[in-house]
Amino acid sequence: MLPIVAIATGDPAGIGPEISLKAALDPRVRALCQPLLVGDPDVLARQAKSCGIDAHIHVIETVGETNGDAGVPLLAVRAPDAARIEFGKNAAASGRASLAAASRAIKAALAGDVAAVVAAPQNQTSIKLAGIDFDGYPSFVARETGLAPDDVYLMLCFGDYKIVHCTLHQSVRQAIDMITRERVGHVIAVADRTLKRLSVSEPLIHVGGLNPHAGEGGLFGREDLDIVAPAIEDAKAQGIRAAGPFGADTMFHKKGVDAFVVMLHDQGHIAAKLLAHNATAGLAIGSPILFSSVAHGSGHDIVGKGVADPTAMIEAVTRLAKAGS
Repeated sequence: MLPIVAIATGDPAGIGPEISLKAALDPRVRALCQPLLVGDPDVLARQAKSCGIDAHIHVIETVGETNGDAGVPLLAVRAPDAARIEFGKNAAASGRASLAAASRAIKAALAGDVAAVVAAPQNQTSIKLAGIDFDGYPSFVARETGLAPDDVYLMLCFGDYKIVHCTLHQSVRQAIDMITRERVGHVIAVADRTLKRLSVSEPLIHVGGLNPHAGEGGLFGREDLDIVAPAIEDAKAQGIRAAGPFGADTMFHKKGVDAFVVMLHDQGHIAAKLLAHNATAGLAIGSPILFSSVAHGSGHDIVGKGVADPTAMIEAVTRLAKAGS
């Protein structure tokens, strides 16, 4: 049997339900896994109708009710106020619904009912209106799986590139304080384990520096000499093929590298969004489950028009389907 991949449908007021449904119907996805949508049935029905998507959606209450037929199963996570959610509008109801679907999908993965989880984009303004503490899917996955919020990292994936972030949604000042020898060593080790889980037998990992030109031998700060370089040596002593630190502005030109580790959010995100506009998926790594999300936004300006591009969702689902098979 093909593995089941849960697709949490994201912000109900955005394009998440549309691209989730398009991904679940894609032949490449269905050749590799059994897609299982997770979200509110009324929201999915409204989006499908508005976007002109003709699909047989059958609502189920437990994962065990999936039967592999030609339709698309939807694990119901009902939002009590779904009928009042307006397309393209920020609202607390949307924030609650998007994270409720993601939480239900994660619980299914922890129980072993699904092989992996892919989440459509949420909207952080709506989540904030709901009064929920949220700074991105990696920390959310950490909390939902019983880990410390900073112990799950983001790996951006597109084409042959994988970029892992040592820090993510903090101020630059806070991020610099978080960069320690132990943390850099931990993120390198987690990246190595994840690549092996993704069937890369002997991963090669290049690590970027914190400072311009990786500190230029101490001319532009000692963090790369005193923190990053020793962490790389620690990883190498554990048998990990790690190298660096390299200047974060030049290392992405290097060939044959399985993953790049960057110290700061923008060092990775700028490169990814320039090289793969709207086609980047984010993998939350370091937790017991396989979890991915897309790196683009909730698309409030185009919701309900049927024009949202599902490429990143399809890439995310197929990548985890292969890993989970």
